[in-house]
Amino acid sequence: MATLVLKIGGNELDDPAFVAELARAMAALRPQPVLVHGGGKEIGQIQSALGGEPRFVAGLRYTDEIALHAAEMVLCGLVSTRLVAALTAAGADALGLSGVDRGLMRVEKAQHPAGDLGRVGRPVAVRADLLRDLLAQGVVPVIAPISLGPEGTYNVNADEAAGAIAGALQDAEVVFVTNVPGVLVGDTLAPKLSATQIGNLIDDGTIYGGMIPKVRAALTALAAGVQSARITNLAGLSGGGTRIVQE
Repeated sequence: MATLVLKIGGNELDDPAFVAELARAMAALRPQPVLVHGGGKEIGQIQSALGGEPRFVAGLRYTDEIALHAAEMVLCGLVSTRLVAALTAAGADALGLSGVDRGLMRVEKAQHPAGDLGRVGRPVAVRADLLRDLLAQGVVPVIAPISLGPEGTYNVNADEAAGAIAGALQDAEVVFVTNVPGVLVGDTLAPKLSATQIGNLIDDGTIYGGMIPKVRAALTALAAGVQSARITNLAGLSGGGTRIVQE
């Protein structure tokens, strides 16, 4: 049975009820899953408190030194601790990690056609053996996507980090967990979508807003070597939702 690599976004993590329900659902999964998380609006709040000002390039957060400090505080501190506490309370044996710990994830500086993103990294290597060892011990790794690059620490998009981790594990399925059951076409849940279908649905406005980065992240994960990618909610963890497939 494939290991699930679950990616949880920052918006969902702002809801204590969601976090508690997530922890209960994850504690019941076998084999143990891997959790990769974002940070959401808390990063911007801490950045402002440190005297910084959030900036965006083509909708992506520009990470200067203050923004990186804020991301480290939120991802490796506030959010990681919140998730590990909830999972432990639900009966799971959880361990918080970042991509820095034991060199779990190495990155290079990310390039973007719209301009420089600052200290943002693109995953190039994952120590899958470390994760396999933890999973074999029944431990749930909770991973913050702060990672090591050529000039120290870098912030990494959590979607990309989840795809890279699932690809490195080889027998894993990456699941992008949100608050909707999957991709809706009209009022109907699409059980399966290809890249061509996704492009058409974005063009005609069926897929819009926050679902666009999720489907694109799923396609990026497939390109990274992941065998399977899904978008679903907590109720669909065991196999529901929309499966994103190769052409």
